[in-house]
Amino acid sequence: MDDTPQAPLPSGFGFSSTARDVLGGRSLVGKDVVVTGGYAGIGLETTRVLAEAGATVIVPVRSPAKASAALAGIDRVELLPMDLADPASIDALAARMVERGRPIHLLVNNAGIMAAPLSRDARGFESQFAVNHLGHFQLTVRLWRTLADGARVISLSSRGHQRSAVDLDDPWFERRPYDKWAAYGQAKTANVLFAVGLDARGRARGIRAFAVHPGGIVTDLMRHLSEEERRAFGVVDGKLTVAEAPSISSGLTMRFKTVEQGAATQVWAATSPQLEGKGGVYCEDCDVAVVVQEPSNHGVRPYAIDRGLAEALWARSEAWTGVTLEG
Repeated sequence: MDDTPQAPLPSGFGFSSTARDVLGGRSLVGKDVVVTGGYAGIGLETTRVLAEAGATVIVPVRSPAKASAALAGIDRVELLPMDLADPASIDALAARMVERGRPIHLLVNNAGIMAAPLSRDARGFESQFAVNHLGHFQLTVRLWRTLADGARVISLSSRGHQRSAVDLDDPWFERRPYDKWAAYGQAKTANVLFAVGLDARGRARGIRAFAVHPGGIVTDLMRHLSEEERRAFGVVDGKLTVAEAPSISSGLTMRFKTVEQGAATQVWAATSPQLEGKGGVYCEDCDVAVVVQEPSNHGVRPYAIDRGLAEALWARSEAWTGVTLEG
């Protein structure tokens, strides 16, 4: 069996490395890339760096005017409408990509929401799980036939996965009190389990999947936080005032990165030759992370990389979305 140890390589990169550092001047000419959320925060930086390296970057957008303004001046970027909370729009984008007839070499599932108040989509699914996991699950499965052999799929997770495993008995908070951080935690755990499940299915074609924690970055991801919560993170008037602060989502200390540093781990996972033949692991600070048994400032919890749980979540996700790799 093709196993990748959940342990640092080491890569030679680290906390302060930027997306340009880890790309190292490699050319991506001729590569087609999809980056969800690729017009804001670390998604925008990921789009910029990959496009500068010669890739054609397709950015699914929920807000075309905002995306066009943010991406102005970046060559080889194409915008297509899509809303991760709208299954029909996901199917429509995937159909357009299939009609386009060009293989996708990198899929970066970067978009997401954090600590949102309780809301549900039209199916009754809790929004953070629906957007962060199910939307990307559906998109990836629908794009399966367009992924090139040897493609990589990157799922943006978070250290917040340590806040909660996936509650398969009550994922929608129908019987338990809603906790926005627990909801975020289980969605981010689902992102890791998805990478484990996808990698197992893709490795025969050389398609490898990785989950990444970008680090703490001040971006629009904080839009659902109250002013008091932002101040607890050390953010005042939209600007970071400290180098590190207590994480209100986990009670641990959070060190902050710049956007350029925050985009580095997903760019590294998407492009590094150091990961050739590897996959199904959780990465942070531009390297494969260690396994930790208790909540920690680093590492991945065992329940997030458990293959049995990954298979159980995959089966449930197929049932919830109605999409399969064979369909």
